Amino acid sequence: MTMKLNEKTYWVGKIDNRKVPFHRLILERGTTYNSYLLMTDKPTVIDTVDIAFGREFVDNLQKLINPKEIEYIVINHVEPDHAGALPALAARAVNAKIVTTELGSQLLKDMFKLHNREFIIVNDGDTLDIGGRTLKFFETPFLHTEETMITYSVEDKTLFPCDIFSTHIACEELFNDLARGEYLEDFKVYYKLIMGPHRPYVRNMLKKIMELDIDVIAPSHGYILRKDAASFIKLYDEMSSTGDKLKKAAIVFSTMTGNTAKVAQKLAEGLEGNGIATSVFNLKNADIQEVIQIIRESDGVLVGSSTKYADMVGKVEELLKELKGIKAEGKLAAAFGSYGWSGEATVHIESYLADAGFRVVNQNYLVANLGVNEQLFPLRVKFDRQEGLETAEKAGMVFAELMSGN
Repeated sequence: MTMKLNEKTYWVGKIDNRKVPFHRLILERGTTYNSYLLMTDKPTVIDTVDIAFGREFVDNLQKLINPKEIEYIVINHVEPDHAGALPALAARAVNAKIVTTELGSQLLKDMFKLHNREFIIVNDGDTLDIGGRTLKFFETPFLHTEETMITYSVEDKTLFPCDIFSTHIACEELFNDLARGEYLEDFKVYYKLIMGPHRPYVRNMLKKIMELDIDVIAPSHGYILRKDAASFIKLYDEMSSTGDKLKKAAIVFSTMTGNTAKVAQKLAEGLEGNGIATSVFNLKNADIQEVIQIIRESDGVLVGSSTKYADMVGKVEELLKELKGIKAEGKLAAAFGSYGWSGEATVHIESYLADAGFRVVNQNYLVANLGVNEQLFPLRVKFDRQEGLETAEKAGMVFAELMSGN
């Protein structure tokens, strides 16, 4: 089926009214995979449908347009429920350029063997003239994976925000003003499960769309929000606000030449830049009992050490032994440090933290909870190389995100 949103825009998605397996959940009310066709002078498709429905999707699309006439395919997010039908579409839309972020292009090329297709890479605030309509793009990383972006049709005042503002309901009526039953609680549950863990990035996204004139929100799942669109933006604002006491983190470390101190500072910048009150202690001149008290009062802790002879340095081990006596109760913790030729200190730190009852943030934890594939924790920086310090700041941001969603 197809449905018209406005003069130029058509919904060309798929309604999936099964009990759908999704992110280790079962969607009892099903879902929709919302794809949109803008019938402008340069016809454009925004997102596709789940990989299971690729052929059906293209056959349906052909009722409106010859795929060879499509000039652009915008991919906001590369997960299979959004980009899954791209290979089937690209095979027939042979003239179409694929519009996405830099990381999105890399992932799509590798996933779907599209190395020979032409890509248009967009960044925050970039625009694209599609013949009678202007699309504006904003990067929204980690909502809910790193490559994600959103698209805004300027003349139509329509936001295509991908997973953001979605709801998992197999709604044949598609528009929220035609809803036959309750959906607001489903909208909130979707936020809580998919977007809630990424609160700092939700706040960043809201800042980016604040100045946009939005009449319609056309997400990737569930209802197209053409009634009171602003109220749903306000709801995201309310749900992503802390509304409680400021989260606190403690960073403690020992260093030999000062490189681990530089890493600690960058972690602190990443945390504080995302709303986490951060205390930093160099164990060389800090009272261990005072540090332990701060850790008790904190919501997360990062412990760092340089590596010497495959071991920790300074008072780090003394502190870690003391931490076994506090009630960690699943508090978030991670290891970091600088190194020259090995870097085993972080391994020992993680072991102590786990024994003390902390929830240790490492690569497996990040993949399972945020879908982050980049190696951030344990954080190992060679000497004080610039790329390592940049990674440290990003690691601080991600740790802040985990704390905010905890």
